[in-house]
Amino acid sequence: MERVGTGEHVVLVLHGWFGSSTAWKDLTPHLDGQRFSYVFPDFRGYGTRKDEAGAHTIAEMAGDMLLLADELGIDRFSVVGHSMGGSVMQYILAEAPGRVRSLFGISPVPAGGVPFDEETWQLFGSAAEDPASRRAIIDFTTGGRHPDAWLEGMVIHSLENSDKAAFGEYLGAWAKTDFSERIAGNEVPVKVVVGEHDPALSEEFMLATFGQWYPKLELEVMPDAGHYAADEVPVTLANTIEVFLDEH
Repeated sequence: MERVGTGEHVVLVLHGWFGSSTAWKDLTPHLDGQRFSYVFPDFRGYGTRKDEAGAHTIAEMAGDMLLLADELGIDRFSVVGHSMGGSVMQYILAEAPGRVRSLFGISPVPAGGVPFDEETWQLFGSAAEDPASRRAIIDFTTGGRHPDAWLEGMVIHSLENSDKAAFGEYLGAWAKTDFSERIAGNEVPVKVVVGEHDPALSEEFMLATFGQWYPKLELEVMPDAGHYAADEVPVTLANTIEVFLDEH
């Protein structure tokens, strides 16, 4: 777990399938640690918890985050979730709605999961064992715009900070878990940002999912970003997060 800042407004920041608690290093220098206190945990099978066993479900991840909040003495908090972490943040809302101040999703997986065609499922399913598949996924979801060195760096981080078996099991968790009926109509403040170059989790997909469930949804398309806004446009993202958090 990493922690940045000592501010009154506590924010849990949840990483994605290719991430970890240390995957936010490009974003953290631009966060305001006087007004906010950001907590960056690892899910089981990632980073500092790489060797920790688990069921690798969305429910387990959310439960672990609520236990962490209890251990840290945090009663109410906002949650930022990237990709897979975006599903987890909504499950936290379903489990403890009274504790959540607001949600901010960065290309978040909806509470209904993500549909796949067979070819794409095979690619994602092979990513646990095949680094080339991880690279292809990152390249595809950022619009094929980034240099080889950046793509390789993203793959290396993923390989070094995730357990292969856990990584593989989490795919089914975030892609196929549907708990949308538990959060539909919730009036918590929610903002979702998507990258203009992310063909997978697009503005249209968010309107069809988040837009149907959350009456107070704000949706923004982030220019010059794909699926990994924290790596691609960290200054812009940090500002967007904190403008939203300031309002809630």
